[in-house]
Amino acid sequence: LSYGFLIGLHTSTYRLKYSDQFAKSNLDTLSLDSVYAVVPSWTPGFSLGFIVNYRLADFFDFRITPKFAFYEHNLEYQYINAPPKKQLVETVMVELPILIKYKSERRGNVRMYVVGGVKPSIEASGRRLVDNTTTKGIDIARSNFNLEAGLGFDFYYPLFKFSPELRFSRGIANMLGNTTNAFGQPLRNITTNTVSIY
Repeated sequence: LSYGFLIGLHTSTYRLKYSDQFAKSNLDTLSLDSVYAVVPSWTPGFSLGFIVNYRLADFFDFRITPKFAFYEHNLEYQYINAPPKKQLVETVMVELPILIKYKSERRGNVRMYVVGGVKPSIEASGRRLVDNTTTKGIDIARSNFNLEAGLGFDFYYPLFKFSPELRFSRGIANMLGNTTNAFGQPLRNITTNTVSIY
């Protein structure tokens, strides 16, 4: 059993699925203030946490990495004949990645590895309803669930091990809360995509 800490930089975006009503609408029949597109963008963030690593066998480890992650997500609602409206969702998430690590043979002081697992998370604090022009914005759920996969290298030093890692997270839980307000109606599903360097 060994312990460590991690510092991560990430970029994240929402992945959207439009509602059936929106997808079937005809632009020619929409009013001038109707939404015709919702555009997500990639935004940076960072995370801080700990590593708890248990050696299962020669080439397999079980790893838990509880951490705090700081996110910003941007959505731009584009209208037929009106200026676009931006939705900024800022959250601090408590995340608990549960991973299996498969390691290669050690070559000198270096070895390569791959990791995979799941990442449940819950909101610790944040503003889920943020909009620059209205009093109520898009409603985002307080919890998330991701599948994770990544690869990295272990570099062995006399007193510690340094392990740079690239990891991709794909959300499988629907993050969309209220689907009845103006910002939720065009959408059926919101999930997250995140690319991280630890």
